[in-house]
Amino acid sequence: MTRITAWRRHPLARYAVLIFALALVGMTYTAFAQAGKPADAAMAAGKVDDVAEGKSLFVLHCASCHGMNAQGTTTAPTLIGVGAAAVDFQMSTGRMPAAAPGPQAPRKPQAKWVNEETTRQIAAYVQSLGGGPQVPPAEAVDPKLGDAGKGGELFRANCIQCHNWAGAGGALTQGKYAPNLNSATPQQIYEAMVTGPQAMPVFNDSTITPEEKRSMIAYITQVREQQDPGGFGLGRIGPVTEGLVAWIVGLSALALAAIWITAKKRQKS
Repeated sequence: MTRITAWRRHPLARYAVLIFALALVGMTYTAFAQAGKPADAAMAAGKVDDVAEGKSLFVLHCASCHGMNAQGTTTAPTLIGVGAAAVDFQMSTGRMPAAAPGPQAPRKPQAKWVNEETTRQIAAYVQSLGGGPQVPPAEAVDPKLGDAGKGGELFRANCIQCHNWAGAGGALTQGKYAPNLNSATPQQIYEAMVTGPQAMPVFNDSTITPEEKRSMIAYITQVREQQDPGGFGLGRIGPVTEGLVAWIVGLSALALAAIWITAKKRQKS
């Protein structure tokens, strides 16, 4: 008893207790996280069998770049922890599988083997590797349930620097670019915000809430349906294009007017 009391009074005793408590919390968290992985994958896929099917598809079509265990290679990044939403975004937009390495994977038609079922299966397998953002439910991306006015404020505060006020996109550095949003579905827009593909930052729920994301989707879909009352929209790229057209058209008109006036004076003389 005296020995136990002496140990408790030792200067290092408090640190030993703290380390033991932290280790206990870590082991408990890991146990719960591992227990929840199959259920997590099942929710992302709709059924647990999709994980096995997704692994087979992954080994066949994706492992050559991302590694046999999705650990990543010098060609492609790791997929552990990216979540089902990232897979659904990349595959549904045709960005994956990539045709060739480059600064940014462009949107393109889907590969022949890619469809809703195979996308869901690979997404379920990737989700089972380490969690991550899941594919959002239909009500989370329904523009009719969002506030387009509030969404416009959020979009102008967070997105127009790259995507332009109308979602027309724009150039970035080192060969990268912010893509045009006119072809993106509401689900793809939401998935891009929570996963941050390529040069885009991640807007998690603590930064922009799910309700605010839905309002931003409402704004984007509303803007793309608007008409251009002034005439040609010029791609809605902004003042650079408009200024270029004004200079070319304006200077051409002035040059033609000068030629016409000069020709008239010559005829009179």
